[in-house]
Amino acid sequence: MLEIVYKPTFVRQYKKFPKALRQEMKEKIELFRTDPKHSFLKVHKLHGKLKDFYSFSVNYEYRIVFEYESKKRIALLTVGNHDVYK
Repeated sequence: MLEIVYKPTFVRQYKKFPKALRQEMKEKIELFRTDPKHSFLKVHKLHGKLKDFYSFSVNYEYRIVFEYESKKRIALLTVGNHDVYK
């Protein structure tokens, strides 16, 4: 199981979302923690200026960007719609 740390930027952004969406985010983060390759998450490596990072889907609109700090530890960096990639 992965250890997940939350960067301050992620926490600030997360708190701005409605309660129902935050609950959905929690569920996807827990799914990611237990099964990082689950097909629902659509985990993928990013490109361009974000080439060192990865992303997974919360739902059709929202994504969480993260980085591997080690094989067993990831840091959640940011959450948002597709503008999160800009």
